[in-house]
Amino acid sequence: MAYRYLTSRVDAFVEYLTLNRPDVRNAFNEHVIAELTAWAADVADRAGRGDVRVAVLSGAGKTFCAGADVTWMSKTVDYTEDENLRDAEAMSRMFAAIDQLPLPLVGRIHGAALGGGAGLAAVCDIVVADESAMFGFTEVKLGILPAVISPFALAKIGRSAARELFLTGARFTAARAKEIGLVHAVVPAHELDNAVATYVRELLSAAPGAVAAAKALIPTVIGRATEEVMPTTAAAIAQRRVSKEGQEGLRAFLQKQKPSWSR
Repeated sequence: MAYRYLTSRVDAFVEYLTLNRPDVRNAFNEHVIAELTAWAADVADRAGRGDVRVAVLSGAGKTFCAGADVTWMSKTVDYTEDENLRDAEAMSRMFAAIDQLPLPLVGRIHGAALGGGAGLAAVCDIVVADESAMFGFTEVKLGILPAVISPFALAKIGRSAARELFLTGARFTAARAKEIGLVHAVVPAHELDNAVATYVRELLSAAPGAVAAAKALIPTVIGRATEEVMPTTAAAIAQRRVSKEGQEGLRAFLQKQKPSWSR
């Protein structure tokens, strides 16, 4: 699929997707939103066919993503409430589509991830950040809200951190982002690609169907009582044990061999 504001390449079942608007710090506009939504649908389809097993999201230039494009924001100032609603709904659908991808998404964060850029970090399954990267839910500084990204950010950072960071709009360090769960690993800039590659290798050593099922299990179980989800969790493991992957993986383990997906 051809894109104007994204670049994509696949290498050994890994898709490397790059936000490619370095002149505006990879900021969002309606076209970027449309392209990311289309990419999410396309990569989900290819994951279902087994063509891609892991995706890595990064930004071109000096910044991962600085949030909304100033030119785009200047247009929304004159939008009606209905026009703004349609605009926000498109962005909501984009974040939901990325969040629900049936394969793991690794975020490679450098420079800054602000506003919607922090939202992208929130919908990545694993986030590796340069130790000098800055984050921020900065919308209130502009008189607006981190509303669209709030379900995804809250799922990562929780209520207490959101009360501090949503309300102040303050920027915070990669170390603070790791402390609150938005980021999983913080490394020097020269180690960023190696850290991402380490996670990719771990993900490729796991069965792709099992990884997709494990990802889908998390929102199903989180926040619900053990007794309530017990039928779901019991059925999930029973199904995986008799699945083709489950049978192969268990037999390979017992026979001290590698399963086909990790060879």
